[in-house]
Amino acid sequence: MLIERLLKVALLGSEWILYLLLVLSVFSIATMVERWRYFSRFSGDGEALRKKLGPLLDKDDLEGATKVLDASRTVEARIAREALRWAPSGPEAMADAVDSELGRSKKELERGLNFLGTLGNNSPFVGLFGTVLGVIMAFSALGKNGQNNGAMGGVMSAIAEALVATGVGLFVALPAVVAYNAIQKRIGEVETEAASLTKLISAYLKAGRGAPRKAEVEVESENEDSQGRVEVAGAA
Repeated sequence: MLIERLLKVALLGSEWILYLLLVLSVFSIATMVERWRYFSRFSGDGEALRKKLGPLLDKDDLEGATKVLDASRTVEARIAREALRWAPSGPEAMADAVDSELGRSKKELERGLNFLGTLGNNSPFVGLFGTVLGVIMAFSALGKNGQNNGAMGGVMSAIAEALVATGVGLFVALPAVVAYNAIQKRIGEVETEAASLTKLISAYLKAGRGAPRKAEVEVESENEDSQGRVEVAGAA
């Protein structure tokens, strides 16, 4: 009973599979275009930015470094700008701020990536499902008509439809896989360039620049305490 019902569903054909793949291909292309526009808008030369930032940090010109980062629209510059903003609080605070900004930026960078990955991995199986339906139709027609040569055209048509479903599934999957790998590569480049910039700022801090040295802070604190004791004694 159950097999008969499933067979009736299968005999509806694989044409709806083709429409499904067509809709998925439209969403896939739209995602690729959106990602291309995003990376075109927020991409730049990370090495050139690093070359501009390094000399400014050497001169302790934090204001100039901030202006250089503000002038860049790249994701790497945004992360480095956050690092520079938290630099006076020390390397640990800066590292936490960088991790926070990087986590927020990854949501933007990876938008649509899961969809492309899922589509690239599963579209061939959707096409294969259409192939299975087409083969079921072909064998069903063959079983009903037996040796009737006039009905063989319907059998061949069902097999051809099945093969078309497989081909369309592969056609949808291949661009999605290529786009997925390209986006993954670009995200890796952004993370590497961002890490390079933030490491440069971290080295600047660890060198004891950009913030008062610990010894200097202790001397200033001792001077303030001494001055406070003198004022108290004078008041007495």
